[in-house]
Amino acid sequence: MPERPVLIDSFGRRVSDLRISITDRCNFRCGYCMPAEGMQWLDRSELLSFEEITRVAAICVERLGFEDIRITGGEPTVRAHLPALVAMLSDLRTKAASAFDLSMTTNGASLALLAGELRRAGLDRVNISCDSLHPERFAEVTRRDQLSRVLDGIDAALEAGFSKVKLNVVTMRGFNEDEAVDFARFGRDRGVEPRFIEFMPLDADASWSMEKVVPASETVDAITKVFPAEVVDAGADPARRYRYLDGKGSFGVIPSVTQPFCATCDRMRLSAEGQLRTCLFSTSEHDLRALLRSGGSDAEIEAAIRTAVGQKWAGHRIGKVTFIRPSRSMSQIGG
Repeated sequence: MPERPVLIDSFGRRVSDLRISITDRCNFRCGYCMPAEGMQWLDRSELLSFEEITRVAAICVERLGFEDIRITGGEPTVRAHLPALVAMLSDLRTKAASAFDLSMTTNGASLALLAGELRRAGLDRVNISCDSLHPERFAEVTRRDQLSRVLDGIDAALEAGFSKVKLNVVTMRGFNEDEAVDFARFGRDRGVEPRFIEFMPLDADASWSMEKVVPASETVDAITKVFPAEVVDAGADPARRYRYLDGKGSFGVIPSVTQPFCATCDRMRLSAEGQLRTCLFSTSEHDLRALLRSGGSDAEIEAAIRTAVGQKWAGHRIGKVTFIRPSRSMSQIGG
């Protein structure tokens, strides 16, 4: 059997995780992701088609050995016919004889309607963003009074039988740092894994500061005082995972600011309009859409991806004087 191809950057890191944004639009307006109003949405013609997305994914899987593909946004469920894209990507597993993991990050508000269909189409896992279990706080951060719909979405995801359901919780000083134990208890009761993410400088209004960052170590201390846990080796996963000693599940923390995982980063991102980014905080992008639409061959697209990955930098340097904030907010880049 031939050896599986691998893609290695100039720092010796294997790149095997592709995050694909399929839209810049969202039905929420989370303050750390996008402004309340005034966004200039991409024209439909600017978005990569499902066929173009699938072609890039196929090149990454078949020619470059990628093992993880995640669909993101904006909010991916606002794009029409999403299950059709999931089915197209899932079919690559048969065509490429590759058991890559296919997942999605969503705000969960539409999962009550879509979870079953997405699972049947081949989606393996979902990460659901939820930053507060208090309705008034949830409405404050999302600018939408939709917590009940998100909770229904979590239940629907569990009922649909995804291999794992995770909650993405962005922790922010003065807002929700007191909810760590509540989320841990919620996860233990529902059978989901909360992942606490440090607030990063990608907010649309540029109000981020180190004072608003809740260190992951603080979150871990708060939870383990109530629910004792031990650390679990997570490999290249950016989350540091902890398993409860009583066997009732796990939680994770993503210390992107205080303890960056850049040295083991294995991912790259494709924006909704086909721009390849090798780091969430990259200040440059590589245009794959132009290559896709000008008749570029698979070999040429592969070469473009290899060139981009060869230029991937060592790390983002958040909090350092040399840090340069990306010109685009999180919703425009894609989670």
